[in-house]
Amino acid sequence: MPVRAAGGILRVDGRILLVHRPRYDDWTFPKGKAHADEPDDACALREVLEETGFTCRLREELPSTSYTDSRGRRKVVRYWLMEIADGNFTPTDEVDEIRWAEPNAAASLLSYERDRRLLASLPPG
Repeated sequence: MPVRAAGGILRVDGRILLVHRPRYDDWTFPKGKAHADEPDDACALREVLEETGFTCRLREELPSTSYTDSRGRRKVVRYWLMEIADGNFTPTDEVDEIRWAEPNAAASLLSYERDRRLLASLPPG
């Protein structure tokens, strides 16, 4: 059984939000593992809030990604395009920096090919 996770792509004025995780020293999209009985869409909203400080509304679902995590488990991450309703970013131990980037700059900054593929799949807007 794969590990379930979910996250969000936040886009404002054509720029995409990326998060930096000091534990991995990587740049990625906000996401995280689902709790046992938590629906994936609720997980996505919770994880985006926890990692970015932004309360969001779900828009359209995007393609999922899957990969083998650091423990050798298959992980499937569902993503949604999200709209920010409220909030402010405050650095934490989990995410110490966020960056709003134009798509080309975001593609260069992202640490994982799977995230670059997801970025390339975004609808225009």
